[in-house]
Amino acid sequence: MSNKELLKREIEKIPEHKIQEVLDFVQFLLEKERDQLDVSLVSEPSLKKDWSKPEEDEAWEHL
Repeated sequence: MSNKELLKREIEKIPEHKIQEVLDFVQFLLEKERDQLDVSLVSEPSLKKDWSKPEEDEAWEHL
């Protein structure tokens, strides 16, 4: 059974008065994920200038 399936089963057991708290937490996690992705996408153009330099290729070629 996948973690997602386990989570769905556990959610069914949560008392009604706790559902909002669980929903808030799930939404928080999703928002945090979106924020991290946004930061990565926004910073890529400025970092790309450095990534394209020959010195960068030399520094990483041994890996």
